[in-house]
Amino acid sequence: MRRTSYQKGSLKLADRRKGKAWEFRWREVQIDGSIRRKNIVIGTLEEFSSESTAQAAVDALRLEINRQTPQQLVKDISVETLVNHYRQHELPDVFIATKPAPNAGGEERKSYATQVTYDGYLRKWILPQWRSYRLTEVKAVEVERWLKTLQLARGSKAKIRNIMSGIYSHAIRWEWAEMNPIKSVRQSSKRQKTPDVLTPEEIAAILKQMSGPLRAMIELDAFTGLRRGELIGLRWEDVDFENLVLHVRRSVVAMVEGVFKTESSQKDVPLDAQLAESLSDWRQHSAFTARTDWVFASPHKKGTQPYWPGTLWRYHGRPAVKRAAVNKHVSYHTFRHTFGTLLNANGENAKVVQELLRHASMKVTTDVYMQAVNTQKREAQSKLVRMVLKKTASQG
Repeated sequence: MRRTSYQKGSLKLADRRKGKAWEFRWREVQIDGSIRRKNIVIGTLEEFSSESTAQAAVDALRLEINRQTPQQLVKDISVETLVNHYRQHELPDVFIATKPAPNAGGEERKSYATQVTYDGYLRKWILPQWRSYRLTEVKAVEVERWLKTLQLARGSKAKIRNIMSGIYSHAIRWEWAEMNPIKSVRQSSKRQKTPDVLTPEEIAAILKQMSGPLRAMIELDAFTGLRRGELIGLRWEDVDFENLVLHVRRSVVAMVEGVFKTESSQKDVPLDAQLAESLSDWRQHSAFTARTDWVFASPHKKGTQPYWPGTLWRYHGRPAVKRAAVNKHVSYHTFRHTFGTLLNANGENAKVVQELLRHASMKVTTDVYMQAVNTQKREAQSKLVRMVLKKTASQG
């Protein structure tokens, strides 16, 4: 038997053995038409300090309780209600505010880093603007106009649009919406500014101003192109000093170990002999040298976790860049961009560059990471000029 009305249920603060907790109650219609009363504990008073925060968590549950309710009664749900349901099912780790076990989840599960990113966009940008709108009230043209008012890079605006589109796809999948208006939203993701890359001289100047774990980390970054999470995710067992190879087995984001989404990212990375010697020197100065210890273990956490890379860069990296008199925006990712660009400047085969950066797509390598430096462009132009003028002279 199908329900004929939308159930809102009731929320109350109940006394439990372990303290006060928010309890949600509703009625469930059985196959024979009888009604069964049900209840579930949403969370403790510590987890949800006010009724409004508990109600927000209940919104997602209401959608599931009313799965069999006629669509015309459900279609008026708010964007906030849908977002909470989306967070519960697609961002489960951030929804329940717990960090997953290392390498938890299957192929369809978003990585913890992705979940944190999506949740940030939802909370900071999407919900403040659209939370009270009904699903049918959100129009493509209005979303376009709103995006134009945001003081964000095109890529960030495109990310907001894509997340909103994902939310509506979620609604369609659960049969709470018939169309996705966000698919008609036009928003370019083209870069407005080319990322800064460093010259070999600038890299040397920055490294000269560094010491300790950050110097070893940036050397690896600059000469292998490892991503930030991959750098702090290294353990000493991943470093093969004998065969000069780095085994990239994990990425650590927000102190959560994650697996890679593509086979390319899991490929081994060659380790230059001089770079290996520098890494070995850092090991001698580190207090954590066991095979299973983090390469960049934090002494503040007694080696149980790596350094927080953002904190390390904020207090030591930025001052080093300033002392080196490098007037560019420099971050961990700058060294990865520079790695690809300098390999290209040295005339390396594009396929080799792709393999070293461990990209699944050659397009990403060539379009994003292989900028042509000025000397390359000038040499290419001069080569063409000489070739043409030589032909002209021979014909004259």
